[in-house]
Amino acid sequence: MSFAESRRDTVPVELPNGAIAKFEVTTTGREDVSFDAKQFQPVADAIEGVVQMVAAPLKKARPKKATVKFGMEMAIEAGQLTAVIVKGSGKANLEITLEWEAQPKP
Repeated sequence: MSFAESRRDTVPVELPNGAIAKFEVTTTGREDVSFDAKQFQPVADAIEGVVQMVAAPLKKARPKKATVKFGMEMAIEAGQLTAVIVKGSGKANLEITLEWEAQPKP
């Protein structure tokens, strides 16, 4: 089954504050999705990792303003909630906009 042919389900997810939220997820294999509450921490860890990897080169570039957009889909893999970076608008998974201002000459 390819990712494009994957089945979509809604599963309960336990957030760090204990609240339960329902998320639409992609099933990445042949296993059936169980409806026990999944932990959100693996998705939060993936988001944090992406942010850290993008932030490091941005700090070196030192723009006045930076905007980063990326699409992330949640999937069930081996019974665990996982994050998958997905194609958003355009042809890239990450869209980064940097702005600088010219410094006035003395």
